[in-house]
Amino acid sequence: MKSIDLLALVLVVIGAVNWGLWSVAQFDLVATLFGGNTTEMSRVVYGLVGLAGIYSVKLIAQTARS
Repeated sequence: MKSIDLLALVLVVIGAVNWGLWSVAQFDLVATLFGGNTTEMSRVVYGLVGLAGIYSVKLIAQTARS
């Protein structure tokens, strides 16, 4: 597995955990760690998680072909 693939999967897991915490406890871990959901750092993390999700579609397609 390439480093970029691993990074994408880690970011997708971070996003999944964040959404899970939000649904269960209305707690946004990313916003808490980076000072609010509208701070630049939080927006960068949210953006990276989104890009990682899109990139992960490639990983799913590769796995399906194998």
